[in-house]
Amino acid sequence: MNDQTERPEPRFRVRGRHTGSTITVYQAYHPGIGRPAARDGRFPTTWKRERMTWIKPSFLWMMYRCGWGTKENQETVLAVEITREGFLWALRHACLSHYVPGLHADQAAWQEQLRTAPARVQWDPERDLHLTPLPHRSLQLGLAGEAAARYADEWIVGIEDVTPLTREVHGLVRAGELARAGELLPNERPYPLDHDALAHLLPGGSE
Repeated sequence: MNDQTERPEPRFRVRGRHTGSTITVYQAYHPGIGRPAARDGRFPTTWKRERMTWIKPSFLWMMYRCGWGTKENQETVLAVEITREGFLWALRHACLSHYVPGLHADQAAWQEQLRTAPARVQWDPERDLHLTPLPHRSLQLGLAGEAAARYADEWIVGIEDVTPLTREVHGLVRAGELARAGELLPNERPYPLDHDALAHLLPGGSE
């Protein structure tokens, strides 16, 4: 018998599928962008780098956001493998997407930081297979300006179209076969980060 008590999940912690040199994030696009990106391993020229793009290390939060790939212009789900160095650069240069007293000097200082930062972070409730919110939070990372350019041109190691996986998992969930659906999910583990990489992005919590 295992007498060890399972520790509660920290409210704020980065979790994802990662290797020694990369982390995988998810995005969903119209097939006109998603399919060429997966085929060529880079975004096509129609991808608008001047717009903020949001990347998510959580597969199930991506499913919540894109409705299992059923929402308009989000029908193609991509797993984008990026370098650890790029991900860390984005976190170190990010601003929290909302004002937190004590974390920011004042609201004006936060607004100025938000205006100039090339990346921003928000923490949203993680999701289960039914896309029901869980008590702990999932990281969403928005990239703009220099960060978006670095993402597209420097950080990407590979792009995979995981739309078939999305449909398969969704079908099992709809059929009530949650155990089988869970077995197909990407192996997402706590992502090792120095505290100083996240300290400015933790709204009253800890890693």
